[in-house]
Amino acid sequence: MNDIINQCANTIREAAKHKLPLRIRGGGSKDFYGNNIKGNNSDILSATTYTGIVNYDPTELVITARTGTLLTDLESELRKNNQMLPFEPPHFGSNATLGGCVASGLSGPRRVSVGAIRDFVLGVRMLDGMGNDLHFGGQVIKNVAGYDISRLMTGSMGTLGLLLEISFKVLPLPPVELTLRMQMKETTAIEKMNQWAGKPLPISATCFNDDNLTLRLSGSESGVYAAQTKLGGEVISDSLTFWNSIREQSHSFFNTNKSLWRLSVKSSIPPLLLPGQQLIEWGGALRWISCDENIKDDENIFRSVTSSVGGNATLFRNNKQSVSAFHHPGAEMMKIYQRIKKKFDPAGILNPNRMYLEF
Repeated sequence: MNDIINQCANTIREAAKHKLPLRIRGGGSKDFYGNNIKGNNSDILSATTYTGIVNYDPTELVITARTGTLLTDLESELRKNNQMLPFEPPHFGSNATLGGCVASGLSGPRRVSVGAIRDFVLGVRMLDGMGNDLHFGGQVIKNVAGYDISRLMTGSMGTLGLLLEISFKVLPLPPVELTLRMQMKETTAIEKMNQWAGKPLPISATCFNDDNLTLRLSGSESGVYAAQTKLGGEVISDSLTFWNSIREQSHSFFNTNKSLWRLSVKSSIPPLLLPGQQLIEWGGALRWISCDENIKDDENIFRSVTSSVGGNATLFRNNKQSVSAFHHPGAEMMKIYQRIKKKFDPAGILNPNRMYLEF
């Protein structure tokens, strides 16, 4: 395994010497996400052959694995001990790797109840833009020494370094899960989701689409069935299939050739009057919009509307080179981002422009 690390480090050093861009890539299941990397002929730098679990003690609820490890293999090992990655990461393909999971920073339906992926990353091992082998964080939950670089790497889209190993906090699988569905309008659904969020209810996922609010209850048998009695609604028998379709975007809402926008806003924000069809997750905090209008015009509309309510809009799929995938953070914040980038990647060779055109 050290040979793989040395080879990757040498590739980075050679590219930095000649200032040649490198395309950091895992299994490729999320190639669609983010901007096109500058230089169509960029060399691919991948750690997909760096696989396997480094350390796993189920009693400690912590696992450390190499980033080339397939997500399916990691989750299968966790299920043997009735445990899971709590943030329910989307795969978008059977070749999804642990490194791509962390680099993209995406969380699934359960994020509304347990938190985002960055909340569960305890430590990372990585190669920076100079080929240095760096370690940050640790393999214990209470580790607060120094800057929290481990979480900084989460969602950095390969712009700061090549991830090699990652330590996660994991959680037990819930003993019982039940999915309910009820009909209501969007305004009522948003109000209900926010009301329920302030009560001791075991709601682990929510989804509103086409005048139907679907919610998942997870927890002890007594807690789940008590909540079912209180909330009402129709029990959905194919709940695993449904939530998998939301996580993996195989649901009919996502299964189109239209542009897909991802809007992150406060959960209590009333319905956003925007063009296209909408699907709402995370208790109202995540709003997907599918539309076939002009992308450049939509960018101005979506980003101005979400900015006005303190949110941001990401062009998640069907990105065009003329439109930046990610919402610009503002001039002052961009200066901070650029300083961080310069520290980790002085030559600017790692996934240039993947996040921002100035980055």
